[in-house]
Amino acid sequence: MALPVSPAPRPLTPVSRVLRLCLHALLFALLALAAGRAVTGSAPRAGWVVAACAALAAVYLAGVRAPAVRRDARAGAVWLAGLGAAWAGLLALSPDGLWIAFPLYFLELHLLRLRWGVAAVAVTACAAIGGFLAHSRAVVPGAFLGPLLGGAVAVATVLGYQALYRESERRRELIEELITTRAELAAAERGAGILAERERLAREIHDTLAQGLSSIQLLLRAAERTLPDDAAAREHISAARGAAQDNLAEARRFVRALTPPDLEHGSLAGALERLCTAAPGPRVRFSLSGTPRVLPTPYEVALLRIAQSALANVVRHAGAGRAEITLTFMDASVTLDVVDDGHGFAPPAAAAGRLPGPEPSADGGFGLPAMRARAESLGGLFTVESAPGQGTAVAVTLPLPLEAAP
Repeated sequence: MALPVSPAPRPLTPVSRVLRLCLHALLFALLALAAGRAVTGSAPRAGWVVAACAALAAVYLAGVRAPAVRRDARAGAVWLAGLGAAWAGLLALSPDGLWIAFPLYFLELHLLRLRWGVAAVAVTACAAIGGFLAHSRAVVPGAFLGPLLGGAVAVATVLGYQALYRESERRRELIEELITTRAELAAAERGAGILAERERLAREIHDTLAQGLSSIQLLLRAAERTLPDDAAAREHISAARGAAQDNLAEARRFVRALTPPDLEHGSLAGALERLCTAAPGPRVRFSLSGTPRVLPTPYEVALLRIAQSALANVVRHAGAGRAEITLTFMDASVTLDVVDDGHGFAPPAAAAGRLPGPEPSADGGFGLPAMRARAESLGGLFTVESAPGQGTAVAVTLPLPLEAAP
């Protein structure tokens, strides 16, 4: 008995090799026994029996050594037909040929489809019964029970083995998928850590150095206005203003360099539109409402990351056919909405428009709490509206900073 044939056969395991060797040994042992009994028992046609055993062994060896028999079902069927013809000749010469039926059962079930294999087993069992009755000329229960029980045992054994093999293959595929997923997760975590650190540095530079240099420049300008035109300090203040301006520009270049790649070559709206275009699975549309304004880097990063996380949830969990991302600019705030027509769910605190704190959600993920944390870190509001079978709507509203307000 061997592994089921597949389009891309895998290397034999130690168990399958042992089963093959056992099948080979069983067949040749039975042939040797039949030939030996014919010779030692001085059967009238002992020479013909030995020749039939040798012919059957030769046909079997030819099929075992032919790769086409294992790869092509038609070649396997032709080989089985040759084996059946050689076995029928042996069965006609000696009742001991009945024993060869048992290994033939396994070959038929292995090389043929299940329904054809069972049919071939039934035909083989009937031939074995007929051969025994022809030689013994006596009807006894053992003549029927032996071949039929042997066929039933062979069918049950092969079906059980194939079920175990399929389960083993499923486990192997799951393990390979798990290893691949772990590698992808590790790479994603490294990438997320790098991006998170870049965003943190960008916020720190923007909120400390850039703002401090901007304040210094404003103070120097105010001091310069209070000095008379011929004051000696005016030149030094002007030089200090220039140095502050140069360093402010350098700090802003650092902030831009640390900005997520999706925001490096365009606006937030452009990054969201590219995100929708590249999303796998459901059809995703992007809409822009209101008059777009330039937002501080932390705002753009937060809105982009929330959109990416929400859209990832749609692709992985919602089973949606359509989704829409809407970016709305209002007088004093900016709003991002992600809506889908998927399965929906029951948010833990949807009525209050809030989610649990830093604990993971019920499915083990941190996506929704992380989105809420991003929004609230900028003084915004994060809400989720969903119900089973009614899709999901995620909305985040951030108050516009003074420099971005109209």
